[in-house]
Amino acid sequence: MRGAARAAAAFSTLRRASPGPPRRPPAMDGASPNGSGPPPGAGGPPGAGETLISEGRATILFPSANEVFYNPVQGFNRDLTCAVMTEFARLQLQPKGIRVVLPGEEKTDAGSPQPPQDGDGDATPAPDGPEAPRTAKPGEVCEGGLRVLEALAASGLRSIRFAKEVPGLRAVVANDFSARAVELMSRNVAFNGVGDLVAPRMADARMLMYQCKADREPFDVIDLDPYGSPAPFLDAAVQAVSEGGLLCVTCTDMGVMAGNSAETCYSKYGAVSLKGKFCHEMALRIILHSLDSRANCYQRFIVPLLSVSADFYIRVFVRVFTGQAKVKASASKQALVFHCVGCGTHHLQRLGKVTTHGTGFKYGAATGPPVGPACEFCQQRHQLGGPMWAEPLHDPAFVERVLAALEGSPGRFQTEERMRGMLSVITEELGDVPLYYTLDSLSSTIHCNTPSLLQFRSALLHAGYRVSLSHACKNAVKTDAPPAVLWDIMRCWAKIHPVKRERLAETSPASRILSVEPTLQASFALRDDANPSSRKRGLKRFPENPEAFWGPKARAKAGGGISPSLQEKRKRHQNKRTERTDDGTSLKNFPCKRFKEGNCSLGTQCCYSHEGEPPAAPPP
Repeated sequence: MRGAARAAAAFSTLRRASPGPPRRPPAMDGASPNGSGPPPGAGGPPGAGETLISEGRATILFPSANEVFYNPVQGFNRDLTCAVMTEFARLQLQPKGIRVVLPGEEKTDAGSPQPPQDGDGDATPAPDGPEAPRTAKPGEVCEGGLRVLEALAASGLRSIRFAKEVPGLRAVVANDFSARAVELMSRNVAFNGVGDLVAPRMADARMLMYQCKADREPFDVIDLDPYGSPAPFLDAAVQAVSEGGLLCVTCTDMGVMAGNSAETCYSKYGAVSLKGKFCHEMALRIILHSLDSRANCYQRFIVPLLSVSADFYIRVFVRVFTGQAKVKASASKQALVFHCVGCGTHHLQRLGKVTTHGTGFKYGAATGPPVGPACEFCQQRHQLGGPMWAEPLHDPAFVERVLAALEGSPGRFQTEERMRGMLSVITEELGDVPLYYTLDSLSSTIHCNTPSLLQFRSALLHAGYRVSLSHACKNAVKTDAPPAVLWDIMRCWAKIHPVKRERLAETSPASRILSVEPTLQASFALRDDANPSSRKRGLKRFPENPEAFWGPKARAKAGGGISPSLQEKRKRHQNKRTERTDDGTSLKNFPCKRFKEGNCSLGTQCCYSHEGEPPAAPPP
C-alpha cells in the first residue's frame, strides 16, 4: 500500500510538472499542417557546425560539436532492431487483418506468414469475416498499428528509421531529457518528412513510462538504448509495455557485466558477474534475469525472442506477458554458476524446481550444490556467480522468420551480410545448454597445443553428444557433454601431442588433470556434420572491425563544446599510476599559483607557467 501511495504521488506530481500524454506535435520547420511534412532535404541545408549523416533510409542533421550522442558503430544495432520490429509487427497485426508488406513483397505471399503463437504456444485465430486484409507499408500511418517509444532518442535517428523502414506503425514517440537533443530531433523529423508518425517529447524517460502506465496507454514496443546501463529504466519499462509487447534493451557497460566489477553488477542487475571465458553470454543471461525479476514484481514474465552479443554491447529483444501461474515458474528459470578458478569448469545450480503434481505443477526449492568444497578435476576453489537466466536465449522460429525476411528483401540493410551470418549461427546454437567453453582455454589449462575446431567437435560427436558454436565467441564450444567428458577428450589429445610433464608443478591444474587416465577413448577422425552449415556457406559470422578504435564513443556534453576523443583520453591517462621520468617541461602547461599571488621569487627558473600579467602590488 505504501508503494502504491508513493506511485500515486509521483503521478500527480508529473501531471503538474509535465505536459499530458504524447500527442502529435504541431507542424515545424516547413512541415505541412496535416503532418505529411516536406520530402527529405526540404528542411533546409545544414547550418554552421552541422553535418549530414545518412543511415538506412534516414538522413539527419548532426552538430559537429559533441552536444548530442551518436555512434556509427551502433548501425548494426539499429539495422537489427528494424528487422526484428518488422517481424514483430507481422505477428501482432496479422490477427487484426493487417498485412505487413515490405518493398518487393507486394506480389508475393511473404507478407502473410502462418498464424502466430502467443506466450502459451496456442495459435492465434485469423480474423473473421470476408473482408480482405489491409496493407501496411513503411512510412505510412497504420490505424490499429503499433505504438512505439524510443525512450532515449538523442538525435532521433532510430525513431526516424522506424518511421521510414518499419511497416505497421501507428505512432513513434521519440523522447529525450536534453533540450538540445529534442530541438535537433524536431528538425530531423521535419527534415525527413515523418512528422505524421514521429512525435518528439522532452521528459524523464522513467516518468513518461510511469505516466503512460497510469493512463492505461501502454506502448507496443519500447526501445531502451542508453549510454551505459539501462538499469534505472527497467522497472518502468516492464510496466509500460503492453501485453505481449516487445521490449528492446541495450547494455554497453560490458566492463561491469563481464566480471570486472561484480559488486557493481549486483547493485544494478541483482546478479554477480564472473570473469570467465563465457562472460559475454553470461552478460546476456544477467540482463534477462534482471528483466524477468523486475517483471515478476507485477505478475509479469518475459519470453526472449533474440539475444545478441556484438562489438562492445549486448542487445536483447523480449516479449512481456502477464500470468500469475507462469510467474511461479520463474525461480526454476534462474541459476547460480559455480566456476572453478583453476581449470575453468562450470556447473549450474537452479534456484527452484518444477514437478508435475496430478494435472498441475508443484513448485519448490532446488537441492544442491552440484559441486564439492573443491573442484573434482584440479582441486581448486569455486567462484559463485549469478543468478542468471538459464532458459533459451532465443526463439528459433522467430529468428528463422527474421532470416527469411532478409532473404526476401535483399539490400534492405547496410549490415545485411553480418546480420545473416550472426542469425545463422544463432539458429545453430544449442538453446538448452547455458554457457560455453573455449578451445584455447581448455588447451592452455593443460599446456598443450590446440586442436582444430573440427577435430574437437568431431570427438564430441563420436562420443554421442551434441555440440554447436556460439555467436558470442569465435572459439566457443557449446555442448551437452559433462565436464568429465571434455577433460577426457583433452587427455586423449595430450597423449597424441605430449605435454612436458616435468615442467608442471604437482599442484597445478594441468598436472592434476593429466595425472588421471581417461575413461573415454576419444576419436578425432573428422565427421561431415562437425562443420556447421554457416561455416560451410562462408557467411560473415565474426567480422573484423572495419577501422581502428571501433568501439564506444565519448559521452555527449550538455554544455556543448567538442569532447576529446576516447583515443586521446586513453593516451593521456595511460600509465598514470606509474612513475615516469619527467624533465619538468610538462609543468609549464600549468599556471604558477605564487605568480598569480605576486610572490613567486623564482622568475624564469620556476617550473610552472608565468603567462599573463602579474597582479598589481597592493597600495601601501
